[in-house]
Amino acid sequence: MDLPQRAPSFFAWVASAVVFAAAVPNSDRSALAAEPAPNIVFILCDDLGWADVGFHGGNAPTPQVDRLARDGVELAQHYVAPVCSPTRSSLLSGRYWSRFNVTSPQSDRAYPWETVTLPAALKTVGYETCITGKWHLGSLPEWGPRKFGFDHSYGSLGGGVGPWNHRYKQGPYTLTWHRDDQRIEEQGHVTDLIADEATQWIASRSGKPFFLYVPFTAVHLPIREPQAWVERVPASITGEVPRQYAACVMHMDDAVGRILAALDKAGVRDNTLVIFSSDNGGSTVENNDTKYPADDYPSGKLTGNNLPLRGEKGTAYEGGTRVPTIANWPAKLKPGKVASPVHIADWMPTLTKLAGYVASEDLKWDGIDIWPQIAEGGKAPERTLYGVAPGRRASILRRGDWKLIVNRDRTLGDELFDLASDPYEKQNLAEREPQRVVELKELLSQVAARDGDAAVPKNAAKE
Repeated sequence: MDLPQRAPSFFAWVASAVVFAAAVPNSDRSALAAEPAPNIVFILCDDLGWADVGFHGGNAPTPQVDRLARDGVELAQHYVAPVCSPTRSSLLSGRYWSRFNVTSPQSDRAYPWETVTLPAALKTVGYETCITGKWHLGSLPEWGPRKFGFDHSYGSLGGGVGPWNHRYKQGPYTLTWHRDDQRIEEQGHVTDLIADEATQWIASRSGKPFFLYVPFTAVHLPIREPQAWVERVPASITGEVPRQYAACVMHMDDAVGRILAALDKAGVRDNTLVIFSSDNGGSTVENNDTKYPADDYPSGKLTGNNLPLRGEKGTAYEGGTRVPTIANWPAKLKPGKVASPVHIADWMPTLTKLAGYVASEDLKWDGIDIWPQIAEGGKAPERTLYGVAPGRRASILRRGDWKLIVNRDRTLGDELFDLASDPYEKQNLAEREPQRVVELKELLSQVAARDGDAAVPKNAAKE
């Protein structure tokens, strides 16, 4: 596993001021200014673990994703939130999720109405925008994607859904399947429907640059795959739920291949950047979750695989927050790897600059433009990465190779890891390094001071 080299001086950065990334107007797209603006396809899987993909040793074959990795740039330390809605809120805003007070999966509206999102910014420079898949940033049609910059929307307004009935959890947001923010009923498996919409939308483009966001619901529970996919699972994988899980991974991988084929057929692949990632680590909870309307789901634990990382979905450890991520653009990017830590919030600054977007105001980004690292290699600048776990039960700070976890439950204590020598978080150094813990906590408090500064007021979250 590639890891960044140790920072030269811990105390040097503690003494320096904390400088937050901001949206700085871009005068042009640098070397790309004379070329057509690139199309962007962002594929975000749901609960896909570090080792659920073939190129990280997964036991279910993923030839399409493996090809993206082989021919693209792997971001080997790409960090997201421990759960879904927070990751999505950062991806589309360039800010830490805690600034919106989005720390857990939620159905209330996540963004203030005036939020400049990634698709909204891209629209101002001539992009067509589409989401096909899971939104989960406001689960009613009046809070849907078209209110926040998408020309076309399709899929689940809420979270993960039953693959055949397309129902979210029982309650006021159960009916969630929609097109253009209007609820609809359709037949078919959720992975096929999401891929169908994506490929059809690609085929119908007019020649303008486009941003296509494909947040699959795979491999989120509840899983029940077509028998044809279960039959393709290697015989070495045994047990009903493990085979269903592997089939779900393989089905998703095939859908990725269909999207790539649609780009080729449309003649736009050479000018399209494809990004593949996951919203959090893999899960090992019960598949037949009774919060969902019953639909003959097999019972048993999911087999999300985050090894050799510690932890899983919902945790502050690497297995919950570090996910397989690829940037693929064969016409522009040479195969390689970015070893420096990067963050889901980096994509808005990166993609908007690549598209030639000029911010007319400070968008208060926490992310930075990581295109130089993706396109040219080398280390990213020394920086601070910050996040909070679901319900704020823990705060996470990474600076250089040092990672601090401050648990709200004081019986758990603080946790400090040196990821350079201990990438699997086996040795808590908090008691051995008390001064470092103090200094990191001070830095954390400075970053956390902006939590909630962009939150929807509580009395307006349901409006």
